[in-house]
Amino acid sequence: MILHELMDFEILRVVWWLLLGVLLTGFALTDGFDLGVGTLLPFVGRTDVERRVAINTVGPVWEGNQVWFILGGGAIFAAWPPLYAVSFSGFYLAMFAVLAALILRPVGFKYRSKRESVAWRNGWDWALFVGGAVPALIFGVAMGNVLQGVPFRFNEDLMIFYDGSFFGLLNPFALLAGVVSLAMLVMHGAAWLQLKADGAVRDRARAIGSVAALVTIVAYAVAGIWLAFGLQGYGLVGPVVTDGPSNPLLGETVRTASWYAAYADRPWIAVAPAIAFIGAGLTYFGLRAGRDVATLLFSKLAITGIVSSVGLTMFPLILPSSIDPKSSLTVWNASSSHQTLFVMLVATVIFMPLILAYTAWVYKVLWGKVTPEAINDNESTVY
Repeated sequence: MILHELMDFEILRVVWWLLLGVLLTGFALTDGFDLGVGTLLPFVGRTDVERRVAINTVGPVWEGNQVWFILGGGAIFAAWPPLYAVSFSGFYLAMFAVLAALILRPVGFKYRSKRESVAWRNGWDWALFVGGAVPALIFGVAMGNVLQGVPFRFNEDLMIFYDGSFFGLLNPFALLAGVVSLAMLVMHGAAWLQLKADGAVRDRARAIGSVAALVTIVAYAVAGIWLAFGLQGYGLVGPVVTDGPSNPLLGETVRTASWYAAYADRPWIAVAPAIAFIGAGLTYFGLRAGRDVATLLFSKLAITGIVSSVGLTMFPLILPSSIDPKSSLTVWNASSSHQTLFVMLVATVIFMPLILAYTAWVYKVLWGKVTPEAINDNESTVY
């Protein structure tokens, strides 16, 4: 009870905003290389054995990695109910496309090698490609739309009205953000294959990953320039109540000339894009030089910088409205109750270290490279 009293509503809201960022970043860092490997699969493996090498680098861990995606969705549902309601309803068709693509992955992993048919296996290889590339692209498109503002509004009874469409999400800036996301995860998948694969698969992954790293740098830079000079931003005006009741209609969100006003107010957040560029640049050189562990760490650094730069630029906004800025969702007006956030935080403090410890143990047990010889010697026990 004393701890509950010490952690006021404002602090809990910021803590859960940080935790949501941690969960989304954790998903990108772990399941991200799974998606990247799936996208790379048809291009790094020219024979059945080579493709099985690539598949078996992620086969034992992809299910555990996907837990971060579930945790992120659960955190949005429990900690930010209006955000869950708007995003999962407004982006319904996009979410359906993501889930349909993700469903292809377990089926592809389990059934690909059940038959010797070349056509059968090639078909599942392309299904795994779709299961990797489509989510990677759509996640970036979603972030691009969030930065532009989403066409939703609340009425006086807090009923949600969404005025957008699926094809409206596919606008130029959002597609550019999708390219950043796709290239970033292909880079990450290549770094993983460099660490875990051997032979021709590793060499081809290094070559493709190097190009993906350069595309990530260029596309991220273009998106940053576009964000600074081509798009309006959003901000809060007037006295802001940070510990009051959650109500999306409380607060004054207005359009601003640019999102980069946030960098004038909080110059320190420039560290996030700096980390992104440095990490992607080091990943490029690491792939070219063939450095295994360091390159994967550099790739993780780049992803952390890119993902965190979005959240830090937008804070305290989490989902601006393009048709009614006053309906925009912020850290202060869209959270669950004080009691709910506190109970969830206690559960997180207990269970998150256990999840991290178990994950670290799994990766330790599965450490080592996947080789063509290992595939041939264990024909019936590997994917």
